[in-house]
Amino acid sequence: MSDKNRIITIANQKGGVGKTTTAINLATALAAIGERVLVVDLDPQGNASTGLGIDRRERKLSSYDLLVGANSVAEVAVPTAVPNLDIIPSTMDLLGFEMEVANAANRVFLLRNALRSPEAMAYSYILLDCPPSFNLLTMNAMATAHSVLVPLQCEFFALEGLSQLLDTVNQIRGTVNPGLDIQGIVLTMFDARNNLAQQVVNDVRTHLGDKVYHTLIPRNVRVSEAPSYGKPAILYDLKCAGSQAYLQLASEVIQRERLRRAA
Repeated sequence: MSDKNRIITIANQKGGVGKTTTAINLATALAAIGERVLVVDLDPQGNASTGLGIDRRERKLSSYDLLVGANSVAEVAVPTAVPNLDIIPSTMDLLGFEMEVANAANRVFLLRNALRSPEAMAYSYILLDCPPSFNLLTMNAMATAHSVLVPLQCEFFALEGLSQLLDTVNQIRGTVNPGLDIQGIVLTMFDARNNLAQQVVNDVRTHLGDKVYHTLIPRNVRVSEAPSYGKPAILYDLKCAGSQAYLQLASEVIQRERLRRAA
C-alpha cells in the first residue's frame, strides 16, 4: 500500500445490493473528472468486466493470473471504453484460487504484493470489486485496501447484514491490515415512494452518522439496462438520475480523501 494512490475495496457479503454497479459507475465517474483508475474484478462471475465492455472471449489474462503471480499488473490490465479507466478482468479460473493457494503462507497478501508494482502505483484510485461472500478473495482485497466502501440496499435486513460486515472489517483490522478504514456506506436502490426505504435511510444515518454518504443511489431503469450494453450507466445515459447520483458520489469520495490527507 502507498499514499501515492488509494485502494478501495467495494464489499458486501450480501448479493444484489448494487456492489458491482457501484464499482463500475464510481470508477467511471472518477475517471471522468481526470483521475487514473483501475478496477480489479475479483468476482468469478465477472460482472464488472462485462459491465465495462470486456467480452469473455477477450479475457486472455485475468485477476487470477495476477493473484497467483503468473503475470504483472501491466500484463493483465486492459483499457476500457472510458478514458483513464482500466480493468483487470475476471474469469472462472478464480473459482479454483482458494484451493490452489490453500497451503501458501502468504495467501492473504497475494493481491497486496501484486499491487506494489510501479504500474499499480501509477493509478490514483484502484477499486477492488469483491464477490458477494467472505472468502479468501475478499480477505485479499481487505488486506490490500486502505478503506472499504459498503453499498447497502435500502431494505429491511440491511442493518443486520451491515453489522456482520463491520465485524469482519474489525477482524481484518485486528489481524492483517491495521490501517483499514471505512471509506463510507452508500445507500443504493432507494425508492422515494417506499416508506420502508426512507426508514432504512433514517436508521442507518442514526446508527452510523457521517460514515454514510449524503448521496442516495436511486432505483433506476437506465442503470439496470446499462450492463447489457457493456457500458457503465454514466456512458449509457449521463442524464439519468442514477448516473447523476454516481457523479455526486465520486465528488463525495474525493472530498473525503482530501479531508483525510489534510488531517
